[in-house]
Amino acid sequence: MQSQNFRDLARQLKDNLSRLQEKRSNWESHWQEVSDYMLPRKAEITKQRARGDKRHIQIFDATAIHALELLAASLHGMLTSSANKWFSLRFKETELNDIDEAKEWLENSTTRMYDGIAKSNFQQEIFECYFDLIAFGTACLMIEEDQEDTILFSARHIKEIYIQENKKGFVDTIYRKFKMPVQAVIDKFGADNVSKDTLISFKKSPFEEITLVHVARPRFDFDPKKKDKQNMPVESIYFEFESGHIVSVGGFNEMPYVIPRYLKASTEVYGRSPGMNALPDVKVLNKMVENSLKAAAKQIDPPLLVPDDGMLAPIRMSPGSINFFRSGSRERIEPLNINANTNVTLNNENQRRDAIAKMFHVDQLLITENRNMTATEVLQRNEEKMRILGPVLGRLQSELLSPLIIRVFNTMLRNGLFQQAPDILSQQELNIEYVSPMALAQRSQELQSLMRGLEIFGSLSQTLPVMDYVDDNGMVKQIIEILGLPAKVIKSDQEVQDLRAERAEAEQAAMQQQQEMAQAQMAKDAAPMAKVIQDGS
Repeated sequence: MQSQNFRDLARQLKDNLSRLQEKRSNWESHWQEVSDYMLPRKAEITKQRARGDKRHIQIFDATAIHALELLAASLHGMLTSSANKWFSLRFKETELNDIDEAKEWLENSTTRMYDGIAKSNFQQEIFECYFDLIAFGTACLMIEEDQEDTILFSARHIKEIYIQENKKGFVDTIYRKFKMPVQAVIDKFGADNVSKDTLISFKKSPFEEITLVHVARPRFDFDPKKKDKQNMPVESIYFEFESGHIVSVGGFNEMPYVIPRYLKASTEVYGRSPGMNALPDVKVLNKMVENSLKAAAKQIDPPLLVPDDGMLAPIRMSPGSINFFRSGSRERIEPLNINANTNVTLNNENQRRDAIAKMFHVDQLLITENRNMTATEVLQRNEEKMRILGPVLGRLQSELLSPLIIRVFNTMLRNGLFQQAPDILSQQELNIEYVSPMALAQRSQELQSLMRGLEIFGSLSQTLPVMDYVDDNGMVKQIIEILGLPAKVIKSDQEVQDLRAERAEAEQAAMQQQQEMAQAQMAKDAAPMAKVIQDGS
């Protein structure tokens, strides 16, 4: 029997969940339709689907499915690909970033984060998030601390999530309603913390599923000086939905749920998606293809016109079959001509396919690069892609990438997976710098401006001393930063100074040697002349 405080808390949480369910109800039918036509493996929001059943029966055209997969793969490749660096750490105090010790520590810490992410299940789970983003406009990625792998990612189905924003427009309250086998519940929370009904179910059928609710929300009444789970910035509560029995009260140092939205209206909490925009065209195309298939089937196996002469025998349609008529009758079995115009139908279908492809930016994502293209042309092509997806990037950086990286960094820091930072770097704040192909492409305009400026200054330097205004070292450092080159391939300022000093000494020695050789040659040339003068005298 739980205390009155726990019972009151459970009642309050269930009331809050009911309000959030009511606010989300209008979205559910929309999500269901989108998933029915574009993401059928997740089409179980308002419908109850048996696991393993067929979910493509009502789909007659897969254009939207392929377009969604392409956009998801493109976002994954441009933002969080395992083949490319997509973030780096920088100190907020910019002067520290030029210190060799700071560079080495940042580079080492970033590498360890990449290693930790690579060893986890991040790649497959983040890919699922992109699917949800493009289909539903809202996704959920849970990041937990795992004793074996340190970090555990899990993409949660949109049907489980109920969210609420704070005054800044960021999601800070999550209610997740989900099912879990009784045995797993007891393994996770302990037999002493579950209800009596759950214990009875465990003894009867340990694999029977019960409904749980996880609440993650800000905790405003905590003591930051205390380190227990009841004094963490994020409150975490698990309770059994049916009985209201609270099984766990704890906390997190950071919000364990990352909730990105693709696009969002200012008056709405849940996001909007390309799948929602394309849904009318997808439904029309699906119906058109269905009708086209029916018309084609009628043309191949047409309905028959049979004379009404009292013949009761069945019509034989198999090859080589024989049907008998009364002698002397002119009437015969003939096919019914349906006069289907397949060309017009095909043109209409292709128009819908093109419209769907544009909704998912397929026309931009599939721009091919010619081998003979110059570097400038390649940059221009990439800029075209980035202009299309650029507005989405800002929201994904703030709602997906930033909280994800912060959560991973702090988790690894708490587990002692970083090198000890030098004393000069202690208590220094860090910034996240995005170096993904998408982020670099957006900064390519800055690089082009720099290169264009150098070209103009170079032409003007023949008549005007314009290069006096250019800081060579600053220019090179800016280009290195834009390109996102790793610190280990860039020489330090001290190494550059030493190299320049050695080069200056070598040049001076070479000049001195040339002077000595010239003087020796002059002396050698002067010797015969002096002898001639001496002999002549």
